[in-house]
Amino acid sequence: MAFLKRFELPKDIQSAELIQYRLAQQLILEDKFKDEDEIRLVAGGDVAYEKDGQRLVAAVVVFDLKSFTVVEQVVCAGRVKFPYVPGFLSFREGPVLLAAIRKLKTEPDVFLFDGQGIAHPRRLGIASHLGVLLDRPAIGCAKSHLFGSYEEPGKEKGAFSFIRDRFGDAVGLVLRTKANTRPVFVSPGHRVSVAMAGRIVLRCVSRYRLSEPLRQAHIIARRAVMEPAD
Repeated sequence: MAFLKRFELPKDIQSAELIQYRLAQQLILEDKFKDEDEIRLVAGGDVAYEKDGQRLVAAVVVFDLKSFTVVEQVVCAGRVKFPYVPGFLSFREGPVLLAAIRKLKTEPDVFLFDGQGIAHPRRLGIASHLGVLLDRPAIGCAKSHLFGSYEEPGKEKGAFSFIRDRFGDAVGLVLRTKANTRPVFVSPGHRVSVAMAGRIVLRCVSRYRLSEPLRQAHIIARRAVMEPAD
């Protein structure tokens, strides 16, 4: 799969911030699709680490929402080239995720990434960063809170509350994907709105708390990282 823009690896945190601010100006938060029913192929991307924390493996799974089956999966291994710093995950995991995406033969309608979209201090979590580079609809679906204020949603499946920045603008959703379980934190990455991001994530959920494309990618990444390096 081809994409448009080169990934820039910063030399330090200050240059990483500048890259984030610059790419955030290129975000498009309008829906490419009028209705979530137009979406069939959703790609989930996740990364697993070896015990030493220096080797990582990205898995990308293309999931067909009509048949609720995996139609393609790819993995790619790499070495860590950026330290772990909250708010800069994309510089650590982005290169290996993009290398895996480049292997895809199937063109997904939407990408889901295990991380944040615009619910981020500089509005450029990993889903926004990679969404802009790919120029494809992308959504962040994180297991934990990073940015913004919110109220706890109701306990039933589909209940949500907005994540708001300091100006009161909605930058994401705290979404209950399964009754009486911990919510997930959904935010648009690129070419999708807050509301559409939530609806797409709910369409990807079955019996589990996590969306199926991300759950499958997590399983495959964990399995692949256990294999000996070439």
